[in-house]
Amino acid sequence: MEKKRVSDEFEPGPLPPTRPLDRFGFVKQEQSFSPEGLTKSRSAYEREREERRVRKWRKMIGVGGSDWKHYVRRKPHVVKRRIRKGIPDCLRGLVWQLISGSRDLLLMNPGVYEQLVIYETSASELDIIRDISRTFPSHVFFQQRHGPGQRSLYNVLKAYSVYDRDVGYVQGMGFLAGLLLLYMSEEDAFWLLVALLKGAVHAPMEGLYQVGLPLVQQYLSQFEQLVKENLPKLGDHFLREMINPSMYASQWFITVFSYSFPFHLALRIWDVFLYEGVKIVFKVGLALLRYCEDDLIKLPFEKLIHALRNFPEDAMNPDTLLPMAYSVKVSRRLQVLKQEYEKRDNESPHASESSEKQVQTVTLKPHNLRR
Repeated sequence: MEKKRVSDEFEPGPLPPTRPLDRFGFVKQEQSFSPEGLTKSRSAYEREREERRVRKWRKMIGVGGSDWKHYVRRKPHVVKRRIRKGIPDCLRGLVWQLISGSRDLLLMNPGVYEQLVIYETSASELDIIRDISRTFPSHVFFQQRHGPGQRSLYNVLKAYSVYDRDVGYVQGMGFLAGLLLLYMSEEDAFWLLVALLKGAVHAPMEGLYQVGLPLVQQYLSQFEQLVKENLPKLGDHFLREMINPSMYASQWFITVFSYSFPFHLALRIWDVFLYEGVKIVFKVGLALLRYCEDDLIKLPFEKLIHALRNFPEDAMNPDTLLPMAYSVKVSRRLQVLKQEYEKRDNESPHASESSEKQVQTVTLKPHNLRR
């Protein structure tokens, strides 16, 4: 007998009031008062530049991505450079699927997503429904209660919680799925989520959401050591003020900056993240602390915590922050720190209990979102 989707039992709520939106679909926080002529001139230049970039990318990926793998094999450095400059927004959904390996997963599993959504049940269904309105609450696609966006988000998260019952559903997963749904269909978003958590191309991310959040603890331990090594003055200040990364960086890793970063910056980070892996999260985090270091080392505990959760607008400029991040070298050191962490963890399995409790207190609240 066919199972009903839980969300089908709810009627969509009223449409939210019409408010000005930015180019990504988020409600504008402030009105821009740029002179009309300047705005037109700048937008015309940006359109022309974007059209040139799109033509290059279309030639590189081929029709429907048919040339992608061949181009990557022939010119990997060109691909890396162009991805770091930012994938054209109109091609982002397709390119994300190509570089993550999710397109191959979808083609190898026809009908599986529909089966998971329609015919299976999940122990997490009520938790998912409860959290849906907290995911990108200022984006027009997700604002209508039980509307198309919220239903799609529910379907993807429910399907994954059935597909991988060991992980099930954890709140931060909604921001990954929500981001993907803004650029692709439900089924495509589901398989990209699978590719990320199961490690189709890079290291699996499922440890970010498993019981005890083991991968979050590892990443925070690595990041703390990298701060001490790369920013010793700031590391000493954090030590004096008893600041550790679990107080400010947990959601960086759990949501790959999709939770509280400006959306245009989060997208640029995701472009690189899907191609190069989680090291970009460490690089961006270190670059952000380096950019703000002179101000941070002057702050006492409470003001420091606030500053680490509310970085200034100029620090969030992709054209400033990302080149700084790319210059940070962490790959080899991350591997060494991972081995040291695993050795400590094996020798003292209860040593990380306090940090585990700290990490698990991270709550993603809508009022903390800055768009």
